[in-house]
Amino acid sequence: MLERRVKDAFSKYKLLEHGDAILVGVSGGPDSLALLHFLCSLKEDYDLRICVAHVDHMFRGTESFEDYIYVKELCKKWGVAFKGARRDVPKYIKETGKSSQTAAREMRFRFFEEVMKEEKIHRLFLGHHGDDQIETMLMRLTRGASGTARAGIAMQRQQSFYTIIRPFLWITKQEILDYCKRYHLEARLDPSNEKPVYSRNRFRLHVLPFLKEENQNVHSHFQRFSQEIFEDEAFLRSLAEEELKTFWKKNDKCSTIQISPFLQIAKPLQRRCIQLILNYLYNERQIELSATHIDSVLMLINNSHPSGVIHLPAGLKVLKSYDQCTFRFNEVIQESYSLILHIPGETLLPNGRKIIAMYSEVNVDRGNDLFVVDPAKIRFPLTVRSRKNGDRMKLKGLDGSRKVKDIFIDTKIPLVERALWPIVEDNNQEIIWLPGLKKSDKDSKEDSTSFITLKYV
Repeated sequence: MLERRVKDAFSKYKLLEHGDAILVGVSGGPDSLALLHFLCSLKEDYDLRICVAHVDHMFRGTESFEDYIYVKELCKKWGVAFKGARRDVPKYIKETGKSSQTAAREMRFRFFEEVMKEEKIHRLFLGHHGDDQIETMLMRLTRGASGTARAGIAMQRQQSFYTIIRPFLWITKQEILDYCKRYHLEARLDPSNEKPVYSRNRFRLHVLPFLKEENQNVHSHFQRFSQEIFEDEAFLRSLAEEELKTFWKKNDKCSTIQISPFLQIAKPLQRRCIQLILNYLYNERQIELSATHIDSVLMLINNSHPSGVIHLPAGLKVLKSYDQCTFRFNEVIQESYSLILHIPGETLLPNGRKIIAMYSEVNVDRGNDLFVVDPAKIRFPLTVRSRKNGDRMKLKGLDGSRKVKDIFIDTKIPLVERALWPIVEDNNQEIIWLPGLKKSDKDSKEDSTSFITLKYV
C-alpha cells in the first residue's frame, strides 16, 4: 500500500523530522491532493506545522480559478494554513519568450520561496511520483543529457535555503489514484495533461504503457537507477573537483586549462571536469548542457592540430592553442595599448603582470624575464605596447631580424595571449625586448658605472 511504502521512504531517507514546519505545493490534482492528505495523517505523530501553497497560472480562466477556490476551501476543512496566488503566466511568456512549462515553474517556485521566507519554512514537499520519474529520465536521455541530469528527479534537492522533498517517487500514478479512491478524495483535473502537444505527455501516453506491460515494477527499477546515478555522480564529481585544481585557472574574463595534465586523468573524470567548467561558466544562464557539448570540447582538446575553436551556446567560445584550452564569452578584441615605462617604478600591464624598473650598479646573469639597459647606449623614453602587424626585432646573438609573430609561434604562446603580450621599444621605435621570450642586442653585457634593470613579473 501507498502508506507503508512512503513511510518506509521517510524512515530510510529521513525525509521528515519531528516538529518540522513544511510547505506543500498543491495544485488540486490527485498527486498533490494525496500527498497533502497523507501528510495530514502524520500531523499529530510528527507534530507538524503544515502550510499549503497554490498558484493559479491563469491558463484556463475560470476553470483554474475554481481550482484555487477548491484548494483554499479544502485547507480550511482540513485545518491547514493556505497561501494562494494568481500569477499571469501567459503575460510572462510574452515578455520573456519562455515556454509555458518553464514560465509556469518559475512563477510557481518564486511564490513558494516567498511563502517559505515569510513563514520560516525550510522544507518543500511536492507530489512527483514514479511515473513522472520514468518520463523525465527518458526525455532527458532522448535529448542527450549528461551527468546528474540523466538521473531525473531527485528525491531530496537542496536549494538556497530550503530542501525540496518528493516522497512519492517510489510509487505509481495508479497507486495514487487508488489512494484517492479509498479516502474519497475528489481531485481537480487539468485537461492539458492529456494533450500530445507536450513532449512529456507523448512519453506518458505512448511509451509508459509499453514499459509497464513489460514490467509492472518498472518505476521501482528506474527510481533505484536514479538513486545510483546521483550517488555515483557525487563520488566522481568530488574526484573531478580535486583534479581540476591542478590544471584549471579562472578569472573574470576567461577560464583556462593546461591540456597536458588534463589528458593524464581518466576519461570519466575528463568529461566531468569539462562539465564542471561549463556549469561554472554558464552559472545563472539556464543553459541545458548535453553530452554533445562536452564531447565537442573533448574532440577539440584531443585533435592533433595545435589550434582550433568551437562555439557553444550563449556565445561561449572554446579556443585551443598548443597546451592551453581557453573558455570565454563573446570574446572582445583587445584595443591596442602603449605605455611609457616608469623608471624607476612599476608599470602595470593589461595582461595582469607588470614591469619593474630599478637602477643597479651590478650587471647580473639573468633569463628572459630580466633586461639590463646601459643608459648611455639607448634612447629614452622606453615604451611598452601591444603588437602591431609586421613587427620585427633583431635577436641577441643572431644576424638579421625575425617576425614577432614567428617568435610567438616558436615559443608556443597561445593565440588568446598574443594580443596582450608586452613589447618593449626604445625612442627609435626599435623593439629591444619581448619580456619572458627574447632579447635584442641592446641587452647590456659591458661594464658600466650604472645600469637600469627591467624585471617582468
